[in-house]
Amino acid sequence: MTLMTPEPPMTAVTVVGLDAAGAPPHPALAPALATAGLLVGAARHLAVVPVPVGADTVTLGPLAPALRRLAEAVDAGVPAVVLASGDPGLFGIVRRLRAAGLPLRVVPAVSSVAAAFARAGLPWDGAAVVSAHGRDPRAAVNACRALPLVAVLTAPGAGAAELGAALIGWSRRLLVAEHLGTAAERIRAVSPEQAAVETWADPHVLLSLADSAPDGSAPADAPPTTPADTPSERGAGGGMRADNQPAAAPTGGWALPEDRYAHRDSMITKSEVRALVVARLRPRLGRLIWDIGAGSGSVGIECALLGAAVLAVEQDTDAGATISANAAAHAVHVRLVTGRAPAALTDLPEPDAVFVGGGGVDVLTAVVARQPERVVLTLAALDRVAPAVGLLRAAGYTVEGSQLSAARLADLPGGSIRLAATNPVVVLTGERQ
Repeated sequence: MTLMTPEPPMTAVTVVGLDAAGAPPHPALAPALATAGLLVGAARHLAVVPVPVGADTVTLGPLAPALRRLAEAVDAGVPAVVLASGDPGLFGIVRRLRAAGLPLRVVPAVSSVAAAFARAGLPWDGAAVVSAHGRDPRAAVNACRALPLVAVLTAPGAGAAELGAALIGWSRRLLVAEHLGTAAERIRAVSPEQAAVETWADPHVLLSLADSAPDGSAPADAPPTTPADTPSERGAGGGMRADNQPAAAPTGGWALPEDRYAHRDSMITKSEVRALVVARLRPRLGRLIWDIGAGSGSVGIECALLGAAVLAVEQDTDAGATISANAAAHAVHVRLVTGRAPAALTDLPEPDAVFVGGGGVDVLTAVVARQPERVVLTLAALDRVAPAVGLLRAAGYTVEGSQLSAARLADLPGGSIRLAATNPVVVLTGERQ
């Protein structure tokens, strides 16, 4: 039998986070530097650590040259150190290094997100952390629109000014943390309108906070006082979920019975129909859903329960009050736009999906003109089905549809059971090609 000689273990690249809060470096940095033959980092990071005598350095700009040098160092058994900000595993360089197949040892520091919350004196165990760096910022914006407590890692062109402009109309307060861990550190509490017109230092961290709990009250865990040196105030972090899952599926389920909502004269999307409509809308964190002709708001509320940002459009002011009350009862934030479609749709931000629960051909025409990814509508009158299908197809959508006719169990005297039919409804789904 031939004995195989095991290959020597690969030399791991040590990735060290420098504390975003300005604390001294981790004790592991000094011994890692002492043996390093290659040191990689941004110019600002290389400037604050002692570079070992004889070690090569790579200043980060484009990542490809650094990855090539690191791979060569690993193959040659040369110890290498990568310097990064805060926790490099949180939207940081660790992902790219792992994707390149490099063996890693990671020594994290306090992340910029943790430092920002600490500076504000706020808990963040239920916060959603998203990034607008190097990706479409709409998902980060929609997370801020949907959830009561969101931290955003920003980038030039996708920072507090741009996010603030997109959050105008939502009841949000923004905390912007600039120059964390430096003498120029600044934490400011601003409205979306204020953020939109300011100039901000890059990079910075933005915290988006609901002004209050969904019922309008300050949350139970809000700080009782406002320290003079922090922007914390009552109402920060309102509506926090107790299960620490800010965008998880709702614990109480979805397609809820009609009696879980206030509604007028049974004017509500039935639960069987709502189950299919919500499935077709595909709500999730990072998506914006329009609910047009919202009525009781049940469809939009269930989309919000699944993490989506929701705009409910309703012309009837009494129905609007009902929508707000239902949203508060289910502890979600739904932005209400009171007005008649299609005119009320003109200045709304671009949706990912739209539910048309009310309105005629003019409303559907206005919706498809915005070219959302998906359009879902319910129709009770059969003579409206063919025009709607034709309009969607002419706008470049593939269309599928089904007619739902549910019969619910109902008790009869004497212990018998019958089936009680609900009104049949046609559900159409248009998906952009």
